Amino acid sequence: MPDYSRHQKGIIQRYYDNREKIMLERLGTIVTELFLVESDKKRDALWKRAAKAMHGLKVPPKLAEHILSGRDAEVLARNVRDWERKPPGVN
Repeated sequence: MPDYSRHQKGIIQRYYDNREKIMLERLGTIVTELFLVESDKKRDALWKRAAKAMHGLKVPPKLAEHILSGRDAEVLARNVRDWERKPPGVN
């Protein structure tokens, strides 16, 4: 593993400290794009990105599967709003 400078280590640490927030923002952007997209190919790519972001947020697999199987942007939007208040995995 390469040696990182103190500055680089700080950047890396801040990323991991804010990873949950970053994933939620990413999902919010994906929701917006899902409402605007016109191409099925782009829509499929967005749902794949949403799946990765939900995995990164540690969304329970059954919930993620339910959201992804329905492919309803409104359902994803409601969940993202709920997760912003109380992140998944927090009891």
